[in-house]
Parts: sequence; C-alpha cells; structure tokens
Amino acid sequence: MSILCYNMLEKWGGKMDVSSVKGIGPKSLLLLNKIGIHTLDDLVTHYPFRYDILKRSNLQEALPDEKVIMDGKVESVPILLRFKAGLNKLNFRLVTATGVVGVSIFNRAFMKANLTIGTNVIVIGKYDATKNIITASDIKFGLLNNQEKIEPVYHCTSGLTNKNLSTFINTALLMNGKDISDFIPEFYQEKYHFSNKKTALNIVHNPPSMEKLKDAQIRLKYEELFAFMFKINYLKESHKKEQAGIERTISEEVLESMIHYVPFELTGDQKTALKEIYNDLTGKPRMNRLLQGDVGSGKTIVAILAMYLNYKSGYQSALMAPTEILATQHYHNICELFRNFPEAPRVELLKGSQTKKEKQELYQKLASGEIDIIIGTHALIQEEVHYQNLGLVVTDEQHRFGVNQRALLNSKGFMPDILYMSATPIPRTYALTIYGDMDVSIIKEMPKGRMPIETYLKREEEIRDVLEMMNEELKQKHQIYVIAPLIEESENSDMTTVLALRDKMNLAFGSKYKIDIVHGKMAGAAKDLIMQEFKQNQIQILISTTVIEVGVDVPNASMMVIFDAHRFGLSTLHQLRGRVGRGNVKSKCVLISNSDAKRLEVMKETTDGFAISEEDFKLRGHGDLFGTKQSGDMSFKIANLRQDFKILIQAKKDSFDYLVDTSTDKDSLKKVLIESMNHTSD
Repeated sequence: MSILCYNMLEKWGGKMDVSSVKGIGPKSLLLLNKIGIHTLDDLVTHYPFRYDILKRSNLQEALPDEKVIMDGKVESVPILLRFKAGLNKLNFRLVTATGVVGVSIFNRAFMKANLTIGTNVIVIGKYDATKNIITASDIKFGLLNNQEKIEPVYHCTSGLTNKNLSTFINTALLMNGKDISDFIPEFYQEKYHFSNKKTALNIVHNPPSMEKLKDAQIRLKYEELFAFMFKINYLKESHKKEQAGIERTISEEVLESMIHYVPFELTGDQKTALKEIYNDLTGKPRMNRLLQGDVGSGKTIVAILAMYLNYKSGYQSALMAPTEILATQHYHNICELFRNFPEAPRVELLKGSQTKKEKQELYQKLASGEIDIIIGTHALIQEEVHYQNLGLVVTDEQHRFGVNQRALLNSKGFMPDILYMSATPIPRTYALTIYGDMDVSIIKEMPKGRMPIETYLKREEEIRDVLEMMNEELKQKHQIYVIAPLIEESENSDMTTVLALRDKMNLAFGSKYKIDIVHGKMAGAAKDLIMQEFKQNQIQILISTTVIEVGVDVPNASMMVIFDAHRFGLSTLHQLRGRVGRGNVKSKCVLISNSDAKRLEVMKETTDGFAISEEDFKLRGHGDLFGTKQSGDMSFKIANLRQDFKILIQAKKDSFDYLVDTSTDKDSLKKVLIESMNHTSD
C-alpha cells in the first residue's frame, strides 16, 4: 500500500474541467493536458519545482561576466533596431535606486509596446561598466520587494511558458477559488493555525517572503499526507475486521517437492520467504504480505511458487502487473517453469489489447474454474471479470497501482490472500509507517551466478570515452539503454532530453545501428511495441526516461548510460541500473554528471538497494527548498516522504484519530474520504 494518487477524490470539489478557467482556449488546453493538467485541482496544485531568488545587485561591484539583477522605472521610449537575419534589439534607459543605466535586449520586439515610460521592470543580464549598459537576457515586469523577489519556476512543455502557467494558475485562484477542494478537517485547521487552502495556494504560487512560503508549504504538505494516511489507515482498519481468511491443507511434502522441480537452486532468502508464505496460506488469518526484494533478487519465482501452492489447495490465483509487456513476460516465464512440473496448472493471459471475443472466452473460463492462474494488467479488475474461487492475489510492482485498484482486485474473491511484490527498497523507518499492518518478507541475497554491474562516473567532457565504451558493446552485438531525465525541452531547464539525445546518438551510431525512444507520455501499446522490438534486438540503442525502471528483461542489454545522473535519487538510479545485467554477460552502468560526485560515489561502492535507499535518505535529508525535485521520488505533488517524515508521522496519527472518532461520522469530508475508497478507481 504505497503511493496514493492524491487527485482521486472525484466527489469532493476541484474536479471542474480546466477549460472553464478564463483565458484557457483549445490550444492552451491541449498543452495543459500534455503535462497532466485536466481539472481545476490539477492546475492549482501544479506546484513550482523550484524558486529563483531575484535579488538586487550592486552594479559598482559587478564582475564583467557576472549575472546582475536590477529593477527600476523605464525612463525613455524604447528604440527598436532591426538587423539582418531576423535579429532585432531594444534599447532604453532605466532609472534605478542608484542612478540611470542603459538596457539592451535582443529579439524582444514584442515587448516594445509594454515598455512605456514609467513602467516598473526587473532586468536580468550582464553589466558593462565602461558603457553603463546592461545587456539583458530577460525582463520581468514589477519591482523587487525588500530588494528581492521570489520567482516560482514550473515544469512546462514546448509552447507553454512559465508566464503562461503562472497567469492561468492565478486566474483560477482568483475566479474559481471557491471550487478548490480542501482535505483538512476544521479541527486540525484550527489546532495548527493553518490558513485556508486558497490562501496557502496563493502564497506558494506568489511567495511574498520565505517565511510565509515555508508556512504555506507545510500546510499543503500536511493536507496531502493527511489524505494519504487516512486512506492507508482506512485500509488497515478494514483489514483488521477481515482477518479470517481461507484455511488450506497443504502438506510440507508438496512444498518440498515443488522446490525440487525448480530447475535451479533457490537462495536462502527465497526459501525463507516461501516458508513464510506457506505458513500464511495454511494459517487461519488472511495473508497480507509484502514481498520486497532488490532488483534481480528473484521475487517473481517466489510469487509463482506461492500461486502453485494455492493451486494445489484448489483455488485460483491472479497476478496483476503494471504493463502488458511485463504481464506477458510473467506469463511466458510461468509457462516455462511449469513445464518442469508433473502436474501443471492451467495458465492464461488477460490483456486490455485483446479482442472482445478473446476476452469473453477468458471471462467464461475464469468464472467456470477452467483457469487456475490468470496473469494480466488492470484488465483483471474490470467489472466483467468474475472468478469461481479466487484464493490468492499477487500484485507486481505494487507501488505502480493506486490503492483502489489493488483493493478492487482483492475484493474479487471471498477473502483471498494477498501478496504484494516490490523491487523498490524502502528504508525501514518508512516501511514501518506505510506497511504498518503488513507482514514483510525481504529478499536481499542474489541468485548464484549473477555478475555484479560495474558502475562508472563520468563528467560531460568525457563523453568521447563513453561513446567508445558504447561502441565496444555494440561491436559485441550487445544492446544499450540511454536514460535522460526529460522528454523534451522546457523553459529554464538545462537538463538533457530524450529528443536531444536521439539526435546525438543518431549522429554517433545511426549509420550502423537502430536507435529508438520510449517515454511515459507515449500510448501504452506504442511503448510495449518498442520494448518488444528492443527485447528482440531489432533496436540496439533505446533512449528513454525512467519509464524503463520497471520493464522487460532484456538479457542482451549489457550497458546503461544515464545523463544528468545528479537529477535522480539514488534509489531510482539503482532501479534503472537493474535493467542491465539480466543475462550472463558482464554489464556496466555509466553515470554522467558534473555535479553531486560525492553522492553518486555510493553507486560505485555498493549494489545493495536497501543500503542505497538508506544512504539516499541520509545524504538528502530534509532536502533543499530550491533544489529540483528528484525524479523517481514517491509521487506526491508537494510532499516528500524523505523530507517531510515528521509531517507524515503527525498526519498518520491525526488521520487515524479522525477515522475512529465516531463524533465525526457525519462530517461531509469524512464521508467523501471513505466513499472514495469504496467507489473510486485511480
């Protein structure tokens, strides 16, 4: 029960379509939808990922190449000069607190009409003391309050600027503030002296000071974590009332013989986890277990054997994977393993892309008990799917599903046992909070014969060395993953993008090798097709975002190159690295970064995902208020479990007290929170 999509509360305000906000036309709507903004709540909670501090410079002390910031009033009518090749320049004089300075800015002809005499502006650029001129890179309207201004910076997309987003957000807050949802009960708002949500949002998007910004952020983080922990607590309380599960009779001889048929030796951790699951399945309480294992530790084989034990006791099993290609991989692996068994269960695959006729046939077989194990995606939880006697539910990469999707599958049978799998190592402190009522089996020991992945740190100027390493792997007919943090360029971003990397890789290798891209905004079928082609070695270099963090096994992929590695959390880097080294060839991972070398050294020193997750927490601590949000962090909009652990603990306690307090049973908010658990699928 890891991550909850915060915007799942459909019946509680804020679900107004974003097109209703004044100024958002069809073109802007498409761009907003592209970055995941569909509703009013999506818009106003599209938080800045960092803040730039605009602080007035002392021009007398400015160095020639140093960026300066100066504010004042336009004193002269701007003069527009036009040059060849579409180049133009605006010149005007600016009256500042310390005197008059000339300003020049290139290719901003469209600003001329707004730069009227007396207009307040903030100029950012470089100062030439001999000419007393600032050559500006940017001009913003307004003045610096108390000699500085806090400027929010948003994740955007091509065609949608930071200014556009800011305007839309502020318009929505002004015109539609009453429709914004609020998930903090009045008692806690008063107890912690929280401002109302609209005020907090106004401050976060237009910070008047650092102190007020921090207060507003704490209030919004608490709200997000309160709603999250309320749902976790609700599920835990519901589970306590449903402890009695299926009682099975499975002899230990079945367990031993089953292990004997596996064509390789299980590790000690795998055997321990399997025995714990066996005890759960044969005991009276309903199993509610998390199987947590590092990348490549062999969790899947344990889950398959658990489903075999369930089959031997006369019940059906369902395994839900986050993608069709991963579900298909599980299906083939399970069928391959059971070829070694004298009595094999009947296994089928259910996918959303199958024809209606194919699905109907599978529905009938499931309902009649002709299928023992069904593998699939969220297609397994559709209304049309009925099981004859579902006894075990396995959810792979469980953090990829919302709590309601998992709960819906869990409810398909009469109290089926539940096994969650996760390859995302979580520090013990967090696990105790989030997985409080679960039994946890941990697999740390790696299977015999698995070769450790060599990790290299390279600076950007060493790219030639990296390309030579890639060429060596390609000459040996191996394949390569190349990772970028962004899909496409966004305003104020210097991060490497997938599209830019594709051009560079085509330049280096395009004449000899097939190169393609995959990213999270692509349709599922398109992603699956490209991943399948990569698996079949029809593509030699796959350029991707973190979408491949969970993906198919490609034994021939022997190298991964991660650009801007400092932009990722250590745990995410570890997950990405785990995509190579799946075969019997020596594999390597290259981290390219000019920053954060000390933090990244951890990746060279260990391949233990649990140790890395703990180190990640220690190194990043409470984080940097102005730092870029790390890719791969738990997907809250403003809260961060590492940085905001104290808030999480308080929200956990408060939400539990609110849940069990019968005097609040008539609160409309409480009803909505509970109803969302029962009826909403995220």
